[in-house]
Amino acid sequence: MTLPNDLKPSTIAAQAGGAIDRQSGGVVPPLQPSTTFLRDEDYRLVNPDNIYLRDNSDIVRITENVLARLENAEETLLFPSGMAAIAALFRTTPTGVSVVVQSGIYWGTTKWLRDFCSRRQIALHEVDAADPKALDEACAAHAPYLVFIETPSNPWLKTVDIAHAATCAHRVGALLAVDSTAATPVLQKPLELGADIVMHSATKAINGHSDVLAGVLATSAPAAKVWAEIKADRHDAGAVIGPFEAWLLLRGIRTLPLRVKQMCRSTQAIAEYLSAHPKVTDVYYPGLASHPGHAIATTQMQGGYGSLFSFLVKGGGPEALALVGRLKLFHRATSLGGVESLVEHRHTIEPHTGIPESLIRASVGIEDTDDLIADLDQALG
Repeated sequence: MTLPNDLKPSTIAAQAGGAIDRQSGGVVPPLQPSTTFLRDEDYRLVNPDNIYLRDNSDIVRITENVLARLENAEETLLFPSGMAAIAALFRTTPTGVSVVVQSGIYWGTTKWLRDFCSRRQIALHEVDAADPKALDEACAAHAPYLVFIETPSNPWLKTVDIAHAATCAHRVGALLAVDSTAATPVLQKPLELGADIVMHSATKAINGHSDVLAGVLATSAPAAKVWAEIKADRHDAGAVIGPFEAWLLLRGIRTLPLRVKQMCRSTQAIAEYLSAHPKVTDVYYPGLASHPGHAIATTQMQGGYGSLFSFLVKGGGPEALALVGRLKLFHRATSLGGVESLVEHRHTIEPHTGIPESLIRASVGIEDTDDLIADLDQALG
């Protein structure tokens, strides 16, 4: 079933892009786990689209199509994790060139990039991309092959002006890639702002149920040389997602706009509550007017500012750990974007990264807003 092109994201998601099971009449797209596909007596493929699971899966293609429509992309590719998607992108970078990467982003990305660039003799330049002048100067000085930013960033919630970053990158002939995980395609569409490639850890809010690892790359230029190289790398290196994971991911996507709406509403209220609390010294959330990136976020994000935020408590590590330990509804666990609210004491996990001991990162789920605020209130004491 083909859906019209002028539908809202919530309709596209709920309808799974128009996918159904024509054979049974089921309104849920089918799951086919086969790794290989039949040929007839003349050795013609029974289904010309399917040879081998590595690149040929109907449910993967359906899910990619839905994500492409949500992202306003020409083409998307699914990967078995967000880091697999990032790795596929950076493996197209030639040896010996320069790349400019935003500093203070997800530590897993930073660590992998430092190791990868060192092995490949790629000059890695880390810069505070939320500072337009710093990004402009870095691009001008290093003439990078690729610029990689993350907005809003994790865990500092910095906001990068995507349109400005695109201008900086394109002026020197670089590609701009944007990790838009914290925003989701519902709130932010980097391709419309000039980005060449968008990346998501679909493990997070896109899936939304903390039960699937997945990554996404999306582009508006599928004929570009780098995109062809990414597709070839995915096939040849085998960084493919399984059909069951793709099916679960699609099921999660069908409620994505609804979940994001509730999560943004709650996170905004919680951030405002915490910013007025005497035991909280700072709140990092782009939805707050006091946030340095609020104006940019308001321009390039529609419908809310996401479900991720961080805050500093008075005191240090002992006070932060005690607060986290008293929480009853926020699960003490890594990750973000799920239907359940999560909380992390980042310094315990990443003491070597300079994260303050008093910083707490939280991901807000779809629970009742007042219940979550009450939980924080009793934990703060």
